[in-house]
Amino acid sequence: MQTLPSGEVVITPRNFKLLEELEHSEKGQGDMSISYGLVDSSDIFMGEWNGTILGPHRTQHEMRFYELRISIPESYPAVPPKVRFVSKINMSCVDSNTGEIVYSKVPATRNWNRNMGMEQVLISLRAEMASPDNRKMRQPEEGTTF
Repeated sequence: MQTLPSGEVVITPRNFKLLEELEHSEKGQGDMSISYGLVDSSDIFMGEWNGTILGPHRTQHEMRFYELRISIPESYPAVPPKVRFVSKINMSCVDSNTGEIVYSKVPATRNWNRNMGMEQVLISLRAEMASPDNRKMRQPEEGTTF
């Protein structure tokens, strides 16, 4: 969403927003402890994405890479993407059976607005890894998946 000098509000279409995010990620801009990209580069609807998060220092997640799957709903960016961990992880904001994030417990999804994107969700999840509730939580063996 963008406000023009005239005061008119322009809403960015879904695919334009996704193309911006893809370009941002491919150029390596932003937080280097996360990454995201299309599962299939020929997917013209840009519906399925992979994400990775490098675990924060001085936590049980340190030196671990976590793989995530990000599904983009038709109403994106009005609603947040659907995110689930592929890598097994113990966190208070992740369903222990499916790996899906609990939207009400992740600040970026709980406070979602259409100016946010996948990067903010991944950064928010990484911050949750370092939170007092999650930083010392015992983790499954590395390499296990949901």
